Amino acid sequence: MVSTSGFITSLGTSFLIFVLLILIFSFLSRRKSNLPIYYPALLLKGKAPPEPESIGCGIRTPWAWMKEAWHATGEELVEIAGLDAAVYVYFHTIAVKIIFWTSIFCVPILIPIAATDNNNELQAQDPATAANFSSLDNIAMGNVQNKSPRLWAFLIGGYWLSFVTYYILREAYKHVIELRAKDQSHVRAKPEQFTCVVRDIPPTAKEESREAQVDAFFKQVHPETYEKSLIVTGLSKTSKLWAELETAKAKLAHAEAVFEESKSKSKAGPDGVRPQHRTGKFGLYGKKVDSIEFWSEKIKELTPKLVEEQRRTATEEQKGAAIIFFNSRRAAAEAGQERHSPFADRWEVLPAPEPRALVWDNMDVTFYQRLVREKVVYLITFFTVVFYMIPIGLVAAFTTLPNLTKYLPFIKPIVDIGVVKALIEAYLPQLALIVFLALLPKLLLTLSKAEGIISLDHIVRAACGKMYYFVVFNVFLGFTIFGTVFGSADSIKQLKAAGNFSFNSIIELFGASLPPNATYFITFISFKFLAGYGLELSRLVPLIVYHLKKKYLCKTEKEVQEAWAPGPFEYMPNVPNDLLVITLTLSYAVIAPLILPFGLAYYAIGWFVQRNQALKVYVPEYESGGRMWPHIHSRILVGLFVSQITMLGYFSVKKFAYVVLLIPLPFLTLLFANVCHKVYYPSFRYVAIAVASEEVKEVPTLSSVVAAFTPTCLLEGSNDVKDIDKYDDGSFQDAESHLPSKTSSGIASPADGALAIPIASPADGALAHPIVE
Repeated sequence: MVSTSGFITSLGTSFLIFVLLILIFSFLSRRKSNLPIYYPALLLKGKAPPEPESIGCGIRTPWAWMKEAWHATGEELVEIAGLDAAVYVYFHTIAVKIIFWTSIFCVPILIPIAATDNNNELQAQDPATAANFSSLDNIAMGNVQNKSPRLWAFLIGGYWLSFVTYYILREAYKHVIELRAKDQSHVRAKPEQFTCVVRDIPPTAKEESREAQVDAFFKQVHPETYEKSLIVTGLSKTSKLWAELETAKAKLAHAEAVFEESKSKSKAGPDGVRPQHRTGKFGLYGKKVDSIEFWSEKIKELTPKLVEEQRRTATEEQKGAAIIFFNSRRAAAEAGQERHSPFADRWEVLPAPEPRALVWDNMDVTFYQRLVREKVVYLITFFTVVFYMIPIGLVAAFTTLPNLTKYLPFIKPIVDIGVVKALIEAYLPQLALIVFLALLPKLLLTLSKAEGIISLDHIVRAACGKMYYFVVFNVFLGFTIFGTVFGSADSIKQLKAAGNFSFNSIIELFGASLPPNATYFITFISFKFLAGYGLELSRLVPLIVYHLKKKYLCKTEKEVQEAWAPGPFEYMPNVPNDLLVITLTLSYAVIAPLILPFGLAYYAIGWFVQRNQALKVYVPEYESGGRMWPHIHSRILVGLFVSQITMLGYFSVKKFAYVVLLIPLPFLTLLFANVCHKVYYPSFRYVAIAVASEEVKEVPTLSSVVAAFTPTCLLEGSNDVKDIDKYDDGSFQDAESHLPSKTSSGIASPADGALAIPIASPADGALAHPIVE
């Protein structure tokens, strides 16, 4: 339980931190040297960042960024940040709507009803409970007496909350589907719209190549629309050689830049000083060599090796998967929805994700391997969610000062130093918790990838689902249950002493302790949106890292660009954490309505911050067409379901005779979720034929589509690299400027044909996304 004074102190401190970080952001973002940190997305798009004095004739105010975020249109957001980021920002809009309309009833009606009763005062006077309540607890449902007619208002609030959520989520689902359809029927067709992925290809017959097998099958099944195939290959050696070659090129450019710089700064005069380094690991040991000569020779050595490895891979590393191309968007959409074999473990055809999102290592994972992996991953996830706090607790207990000196006696002379002792006692146990929790997202992403999922966006969504259930179980339910147990320990002892210890008395005691827990979650939410969003906006860590790299490490323009490269939106763990907040808000909306204004502030400020970051900072790593929305929708309904179950239990504790009227609500939520899944979700799983049939003005050539799906390590030295550059820039060639293909397709087919190189996996699992200024 949090006292009123503690609550106000925490809120005030968080607010001061937020204001300070906003002022820091306002000051630093005006400096020209910091523009790559605060406006990288605009710079990459060739757009000028806001002028320092762009607001009227005066100085740019600390809140100008909010005005710019407000006035930006949805079309601008999609154009700059992509539909995925737009849907993530739209999630904040929907959360604001749900909480706002819930507050319209709960705040002005339920809070006065609770505040004018005196149940907490009566409980505090009862020696059997001896409960302590703060003034904040007196405006929650716990202050209403058992069996009171006032509880009718809270019951109506439960229905109001549920139907507001149903209506807003239904309209939101339809809106996102419209956005997705508009994006899919964009003026420029995208390579993935002509492409499908094939897995579980049966073994080839004797003396038959994999490419011939795939071509024969699909020419028979889709004789008028099938164009060609690229066979997936294992490419670990090729990707390793390619990475070594790219590193050598970067090192050579760096050494040459150092040499040129020395000509003007060195005492050696215009001849300069040629840079040298040691050949051992990290340059710490080994023979000392001339850096320019060493890396030049390394490039000459690696280039033919890479070419030879590419040729070997094309014939010896073929896998049981392929990328297939069709002559129209409609043909690809139809193929991605059809079953191509009587057996589920053969010829599985799926709509292709965006080329940057393909996870090549998982392309050839077989049907039965995926079944086993999925079950094993789910089992590991279950134990992770339920028991993850056990190793954290053990490590935290071990890292206390007495235990450290007990099990590691040789460090006793060090920890006896006053400053060291104080630091260990203050920070080491908390550091263990931070490290374990920081490792969790990477663990869940690794588990999701292990399932055999073929697209990065799907892996992120799967990991977000696992993370959501982890935070709900360990943060929401864990704190609610254990916080209630520890907070009621004295009362339990008194019940035992008085001889009133029974199951019903324990339930009543836990029920009385439930509303006070809301104060802790209000503090938790306020800290997240004040301090958390302040840190996100100020970008202090990226700023410091950038300037350190630029001053001491960067010698070439490419190295400087890499130093300020902003990276993508981190949907993992941002989405699960945001969904936790709406779960907390919905769960306590009726029981403790004071949480509603804080939930509203969290998503309202988040809307401005995330919209600003999407428009000016982050660059999409991939684009899935807003497929995160069904995940968000279903987890909001999980939060509503938890809220309804909580209300059922608490109304029962209050001994309200009409609690049975709440029983239909959880079933209505399950019914609503099922209807939405059947009516709306298929639009996210597949491309609608009506949308795929719409004509577009600009269609890519077949060679550019093939090149887009070919990893960069296979395109080294190829003339078709320029096609990937066109794809990354989003500018596809007009179909009218090319001859039609052999099947009169919308994809033009150059005379020299597409790349005849099998697709395989680079180390990073995605095509390189160039950073240009």
